Amino acid sequence: MTTKNDRYQVGLEKIKRIHGESWNVNFLDDISPDRIGRWTVEFLFGDVYDESKLDARSRQIAIISALTTLGNANVPLKIHINGALNVGCSRQEIIEIMGEVAAYAGFPAAVNGLSIAREVFKERDENRKKN
Repeated sequence: MTTKNDRYQVGLEKIKRIHGESWNVNFLDDISPDRIGRWTVEFLFGDVYDESKLDARSRQIAIISALTTLGNANVPLKIHINGALNVGCSRQEIIEIMGEVAAYAGFPAAVNGLSIAREVFKERDENRKKN
């Protein structure tokens, strides 16, 4: 039987492996300790994010599509674009995802997604120059 603490550890390991430093898992601790942030780690990554059924790269593509479609999930979208790049997606593939979103969810959502992608690409380029 998997315990609550095991689920958290499993989720935390996946987040760190996929997202590296782009995801601060404690980002909600000041306002919601032991709630939404913990649930994200335990449920989304400890339970749902099962790479034996769908690999990390494919999963990131699906997540980016869903978050872009929402049109207002900028913080998680930024995190998942970074994660997608970390697991092998190219910048061009992320741009193509936004094109698909435009066709199915509308141009405003896709434009918002491209704007977030631009931020991520710029930050990664700046970090690469520093290191």
